[in-house]
Amino acid sequence: MGLARNKRLQRALGKEMEAARLACERTGEAARCFRDFRYRTRKSWSCERRVIGKAEYLPGKANPRFVVTSLSTRDADAQHLYEDLYCARGEMENRIKEQQLGLFADRTSSATLRANQLRLYFSSFAYVLLLGRRLDRFFRPQQHRLKESVLGAEGLVRLFCQKNILQSP
Repeated sequence: MGLARNKRLQRALGKEMEAARLACERTGEAARCFRDFRYRTRKSWSCERRVIGKAEYLPGKANPRFVVTSLSTRDADAQHLYEDLYCARGEMENRIKEQQLGLFADRTSSATLRANQLRLYFSSFAYVLLLGRRLDRFFRPQQHRLKESVLGAEGLVRLFCQKNILQSP
C-alpha cells in the first residue's frame, strides 16, 4: 500500500536520494535507488512495519515514493516488490478505470440484475476486442481514444429499439 511521504520518511531515504540525484546529473536521465527499512508512525501504528523507499530523481525534480508491506525480505526484495508487484497493481487499476470510463462498464443502472450483467458482458467483450488492437505495437492509445477511433471513424452506432446496430459509413 502506498504511504504518504513525510519528513521522517524522506530523512530515512536521504542517502539514496543523493545517490539518485548524482546519477541523474551524471547521465541526464531518471535514476532510481531503493531502500528497505523498518518504520513506525508516532501515533497510529501499533508496531513497526516494513517500508520500501524508492529514491527517484528525474531531471530537475526529486520523486521519492514509499510503500508499506507485510511481505518479508525473503518473499521479495525492495526493487522487485516496488516495480513488479506494487506498480503492476497500479497498472491493473488503470486498466479497470479505462474500462469503466471508456467503455461504460460503470453504467449498471438497469432495473434488473440480468440487464446489468449483460451490459458488463458487452463491456468486457468490447474490452477484449480493443485490448487485442491495443497490444498491436504500432497502435497504443488509451481505451477511450481507441473506442472513439473504432466507433467514430469506422462506424456509426445507432440505438434503435434498444438494440445497438453497427453501420459502416
